[in-house]
Amino acid sequence: MSFATTDLSDAHPEAQVAEPLFGDFGGLSAFYGPVVTVKVFEDNEMVRALLEERGNGQVLVVDGGGSTRCALVGGNLAQLGVDNGWAGIVVNGFIRDSEEISEKDIGVKALGTHPRKSEKGLHKGHRNRSFSFAGVQFKPGQWLYADADGIVVADGPIHEKK
Repeated sequence: MSFATTDLSDAHPEAQVAEPLFGDFGGLSAFYGPVVTVKVFEDNEMVRALLEERGNGQVLVVDGGGSTRCALVGGNLAQLGVDNGWAGIVVNGFIRDSEEISEKDIGVKALGTHPRKSEKGLHKGHRNRSFSFAGVQFKPGQWLYADADGIVVADGPIHEKK
């Protein structure tokens, strides 16, 4: 199935469009699916726990508070996403192992790269919470569409099935 965020944005002005802050790091530049949310801070244990679950074509949206002190997703977590059927990961924070992630069959958008790994067990994460970043209010169950032009978020599916 093909879609373009530009066309979705034009056809659905009610949809939210994220500020252009994110780079493409995964092997798939275009991905979409229902949103699962997790809020963490410099600790990716809950990100790992979610990616270990069946993704069923969903998109994991990680609010890491935009912290510039460490990465929240690396090659191992991206591989978990692939293995468990996640469509993509959007990180309000940083990733590492970018070359490895670029070879994975998953979409990954993040603010950039950072070589330092996150802490473990330092901060408790929160799953299925609503939060805002990049000018978008993210809620569990919304639909996220991402491609090289950006990210569009809608309350339900807005793509046409062909």
